[in-house]
This record gives sequence, C-alpha cells and structure tokens, in this order.
Amino acid sequence: MRKPSKPTLSIVLVVVLCLWGSLLLFIGWAMRQPPERFGRVMSHMPGPAFMLFPFETMWTKARAGTVQPGEMAPDFRLPTLDHQSEVQLSALRGKPVVLVFGSYT
Repeated sequence: MRKPSKPTLSIVLVVVLCLWGSLLLFIGWAMRQPPERFGRVMSHMPGPAFMLFPFETMWTKARAGTVQPGEMAPDFRLPTLDHQSEVQLSALRGKPVVLVFGSYT
C-alpha cells in the first residue's frame, strides 16, 4: 500500500475544510429562517452533524435580536388565548407587560 503524498493530503484537507465551512454557512442561514423552514432543514440533518458544528453558539447569535435594554419593543399583534380577538402591544403602553416566549412542556 502506497503512502499518500503531502500534496494529496493538503488537497483533501482543503476540500474537507471547504465542505465544513459551506455547511456551517448553510446552517447559519437556516437558523435565521422562520421556524417552519428551519425545522424542515434540521429534520434532514444527520445526528453526527450536531457534534461537528457549534449549534448552541450559532443559535444564540442567530436569535439574539436587536432590541437593547431600555429601548421600546417593536409593536406587534397577537391573538388572545380564546382566538376571539387580538391584542396590540402599543395599546398596552404605560401598563406592565410580561412577554413569555417558548414552551414549558
């Protein structure tokens, strides 16, 4: 069996690093998409990929947002729990408001 030459190993290393970088960019792009699209992309991601990429760090940066402490939150509308009407954040200005995003299940 022949020992691989240094130029061959260098080429293989460059190709592997380019593939890794491309996948890193693709995952970063997917993390900035709406949840439905992100879920579809991640459903095709093989399990070992989660050990090859810094998912937690990327996710934290992708979903950090731009509102700084002390700034006004952007206005938005949400349906009420009974889905009979909507509540607009700007209508609650001057009142204490707590926004909870996520699930406790």
